Amino acid sequence: MNERILIADDDPDIRDGCAQVLSRLGCDISETSTGKDALRLLDRYEFDLLLLDLKMPDINGLDLLRTIREQDETLPVIMITAYGTIQNAVEAMRMGANDFLPKPFEPEELRLVVRRTLNAKRLQLENLYLREELKKKEGDVSIIGQSPPLLKIFDQVKRLAPTDSTVLITGESGTGKGLLARYIHELSHRSEHPFVSVDCSTLVPSLFESELFGHVKGAFTGADSNKVGKFELAGGGTLFLDEIANINLELQAKLLKAVEEKEISRVGSQRITKVDVRIIAATNRDLRQAVQEGKFREDLYFRLNVVAIKTPTLRERKDDIPLLADYFLKKSSAKYNRQGLGLTPAAINLMQSYRWPGNVRELENTMERVVIFATGKSIDVEDIEAAGLRQGSGEMTRPVRAESSRQAAYGSENGDTPLTLQEVEKQHILKVLEQTGGNRTEAARLLKIDRKTLRSKLKKWGYEDD
Repeated sequence: MNERILIADDDPDIRDGCAQVLSRLGCDISETSTGKDALRLLDRYEFDLLLLDLKMPDINGLDLLRTIREQDETLPVIMITAYGTIQNAVEAMRMGANDFLPKPFEPEELRLVVRRTLNAKRLQLENLYLREELKKKEGDVSIIGQSPPLLKIFDQVKRLAPTDSTVLITGESGTGKGLLARYIHELSHRSEHPFVSVDCSTLVPSLFESELFGHVKGAFTGADSNKVGKFELAGGGTLFLDEIANINLELQAKLLKAVEEKEISRVGSQRITKVDVRIIAATNRDLRQAVQEGKFREDLYFRLNVVAIKTPTLRERKDDIPLLADYFLKKSSAKYNRQGLGLTPAAINLMQSYRWPGNVRELENTMERVVIFATGKSIDVEDIEAAGLRQGSGEMTRPVRAESSRQAAYGSENGDTPLTLQEVEKQHILKVLEQTGGNRTEAARLLKIDRKTLRSKLKKWGYEDD
């Protein structure tokens, strides 16, 4: 279970017996015989459960419970007493006790009550986590593609996912770093526990600690109640720190301490909470350069960079573009009730010639716009252009030198001048026309456009009609 339990009872036999039973469940046990010492331990450390005797030598158990509840509304408390009465039980529950256990009790009875109380706390944390997830509306973890760069990533993930190693994912914006982090989590032994994502670029520095570590009531203006931080919400699972390069040096030091020691303290509290999370961080920046420039702590960089994965750009995954485009087309078609749409070979060739500076995210957005504005079932070059791809601004790949007049240029990283979308379309159509020996009917069929449209395009480009 790994939960941390404090037993506060002046009877050493009761403490020893409870400690033996609960240690066998895998719990980390602390003991005390006085109420004052219990308060000191509770102020210093974060516990998952308190077993509290009703009759203490220095402080009455109910008074102690009242003090605890003024400081912490979430700590589960089980009252234990040899003086159990209905009145005591009712009063303890009214003051915030989670359960009541009269002495003498059997080991199995103790195990049952402790399990029930801890499960209730766990369910409360999971509900908080689910509410956070519903706010974000995370998508699925499908990773589409069969290109060599992607297959290499799959092989790396297969090897590292079963471990608890910290992972640093780098790559351009829009390459799916967050999706890859969730994929690693789903393949790990932590998959039944939460995957909690934090976008470091959107957090206000003054609230960063509160978001990660939580805070106690009254810690700062506006802290009207206790708050559970992301580290605790991710307990047993994975904490994904996206855009990690965006946090300042002071916060980096606090994050480093939490990552190294697996301990946190809520803002406004000195209590230490043990946390069991796997850290996956991501950034689109060069952290080594940031270290050299003094913008990122070197010790934190090495702590995060245990296993490094770089997500490939869409330019490096051109073979995956047809699969991705089809996937996003179907996804948006279902969203807008436009089923039955399909991409022509010319449209696919056009998309494969584009450099996609926004990577997969740009492709997804383009397909959504295509679905919105397309007038027919067949998605052609005109529809892709209407979706708003930027033209003539350096994003198009550059032409390959043709070895013969029958080899049209579709773009590459080499060359002098980038092609516009219209030029790529023109060269593609001329290539198909050459392949058909000038048979415009056959060329129109292969291009999946009508002959009238083909004639109109050729005329616009200065080619005489039949």
